[in-house]
Amino acid sequence: MNITPFKVFLSSMAIVIYSSLSSAAIYVGDQACISCHAQEHQQWKGSHHDLAMQVANAQTVLGDFKQATFFKKGIISRFFMRNGRFMVNTDGPDNTLQDYEISYTFGVYPLQQYMVKFPKGRIQVLGIAWDSRSKDEGGQRWFSLHPGESIKADDVLHWTGPNLNWNYMCADCHSTNLKKNYDEDTASYNTQWDAINVSCEACHGPASEHVTWVKSAKKTKSKLNKGFAINLSAANSNHWKINDKTRKPELLTYNSVGKQQMELCAKCHSRRSQLDDDFTPGDNFRDHYLPSLLTETLYHADGKIKDEVYVYGSFVQSRMYQAGVTCTDCHNPHTLERKASGGDVCLQCHLGDDYASSKHHFHQADSTGASCIACHMPSQTYMGVDERNDHSFRIPRPDLAEQLGLPDACTSCHQDKKSPWAADAIKQWYGRTPVGYQQFGHALHALTQQQENALSEAYAVLLADSSSIAKASVLGYLGQYRSRQTLITSLQMLNSSEADIRTQALQALQAFPIQHTVARIYPLLNDPVKIVRLEAARILAAVPKGSLSADQEKLIDKVTEEYRQTLLFSADRPEAQVSLAQLYRLQGRVIKAERAFNKALLLQPKYIPAYVNYANYLQQQGNEQSAYNLLQQGLKQVDAAALHQSLGFWYIRNKQKDNGMIELRTARQLAPDNVNYQYVYAVAVGEKQPKKAIKLLTETLKQHSGNIQVLMALASYHQQLGNKSADFKYRHKIDKVMRTMTK
Repeated sequence: MNITPFKVFLSSMAIVIYSSLSSAAIYVGDQACISCHAQEHQQWKGSHHDLAMQVANAQTVLGDFKQATFFKKGIISRFFMRNGRFMVNTDGPDNTLQDYEISYTFGVYPLQQYMVKFPKGRIQVLGIAWDSRSKDEGGQRWFSLHPGESIKADDVLHWTGPNLNWNYMCADCHSTNLKKNYDEDTASYNTQWDAINVSCEACHGPASEHVTWVKSAKKTKSKLNKGFAINLSAANSNHWKINDKTRKPELLTYNSVGKQQMELCAKCHSRRSQLDDDFTPGDNFRDHYLPSLLTETLYHADGKIKDEVYVYGSFVQSRMYQAGVTCTDCHNPHTLERKASGGDVCLQCHLGDDYASSKHHFHQADSTGASCIACHMPSQTYMGVDERNDHSFRIPRPDLAEQLGLPDACTSCHQDKKSPWAADAIKQWYGRTPVGYQQFGHALHALTQQQENALSEAYAVLLADSSSIAKASVLGYLGQYRSRQTLITSLQMLNSSEADIRTQALQALQAFPIQHTVARIYPLLNDPVKIVRLEAARILAAVPKGSLSADQEKLIDKVTEEYRQTLLFSADRPEAQVSLAQLYRLQGRVIKAERAFNKALLLQPKYIPAYVNYANYLQQQGNEQSAYNLLQQGLKQVDAAALHQSLGFWYIRNKQKDNGMIELRTARQLAPDNVNYQYVYAVAVGEKQPKKAIKLLTETLKQHSGNIQVLMALASYHQQLGNKSADFKYRHKIDKVMRTMTK
């Protein structure tokens, strides 16, 4: 088994070539903006962008450093002053209490975090934060970002560990024109910025050309966008009007800058992976970042927020996004506040007589149930105190919540009630069950659970008027259902106008033999969007060079180098190092491959994919003993199902089947919901005990009724035992699962 870290590392618009700013433009600082844009500058001052990051001093630090203490899991952290400096005594990288100076503050409300400088340019964010809310709100206290967890220094969540490293995790969004400047050879950072906070030029772009335009005696229109790459003022030129017949808002004039503005905001207000730090306002977002899709860890199956996803991935699911609504239709871009208080912001476009009335919400006026935001943008609290609203603007679906086991807006307020009660109430109010725009919940639930109806549900989404993020999220699963139809569908999706869909189509195609897909994948090396090119290069790196023409080899080499540079940009992360190792392995660069594997383990000694993939590599090199030693080393670090399974395979390859069976059984026990571990153990058992294998597989099928491998194995074992009716039953189920006709 190979774990593909690049998919983790890059976890995923119409093809629009945006104008790029002249390379002559440089950042000049917000002071150059004040004389002409005093009002906008005044609005920005004191905003969350202005205060995103600050040098720690008496004016910026909000927390109590007057000998305050915080106790957690046996560790007493102490906050104090020393010679005018803000200090903390807490557990360091060796688990001993040490004194650290606070160098910077991060944010202001509802919490403030604090940062400490370490050797080699590394800056770490404390896991203890200050609750800056008022005492009445429960604030003015120190609190842990990971309450209830005992986190030691070898944990990635420890404040000195990789997941609280400012240089990689935070810096790109809290400062202007930030350059990470990681040196792989010395494992050090020289991170630089033009402004410590999110200043004017973070959104408008480097302003030197604009300043030149302003100072020129004759201001002509010849200077594109007045010296900027993007004219953000044009993003606010959309005009909405209520249709007299439908009584709904319609966009009268549309300016494409609105989508560019959305991508500019998405740079920070999205869950994404960073490909480089060369983004300039006006660039295509997907040339520098890969946005995450509706994955099981980030979103509920219906698309509601689960983990921190920072708005963009939610908003692009919405009907409002499809209609042309942009961020600044609702938010002031300088203060960042809503343009009107509470639900009044919605009444900019929606008629109050229709929506702010009991005939729509069926609740008492001024109650929570009468709030547009409470019902259509239910909130979730992150980082202990930070309440954030879901921006998918969905119709409440308690009926769907009941079917799929999801939270719903109604019972989050009516906590003494259940979803069926809310679903019945809604049906009584409207005489039907409103379904809304986001109708992909059944498909994503079925696909993640590998249910019998998963493929038909997936095709229903692909053929419907669904958002591109929903289609892309569904498309990536097609590789689990290898058939002529899914191959054709994946190939067709390579022609999509949406880069996310093209990228996911490539991932689906990776499940098919490369000889059937290489001719169609190859042209995407010339795709205008970087995320698509990189995925094509990653897949085609496995193609033997001798089978290509000189021009084809040249193009593959060019884009593969682009892919390699993207991985090198994140060389401070173990997942990037493992992907580098995999690339070097395919290129026959053995020394570089081993060096990258070892760097991954040095960066994160508990990173499971590094052990699994490195052990596979060593085995392929004929170095079985080193592979065994590595897996044992990994198990000393972390007791993981993937490591036990890999060790089980090692024992079986080396004629120690009894030991192998023990390890495969352990993997199965450690991950009872993972169909792969259940299937592998059952097949291993089935070699001598087909009846026991049938029993194990039947249990697995209860949870994953549409898993093709399990169904095929059951059919095979029943055929082996002469059970023709059972054999036929499971083969019929396989046909049913693979049937792609929609209802």
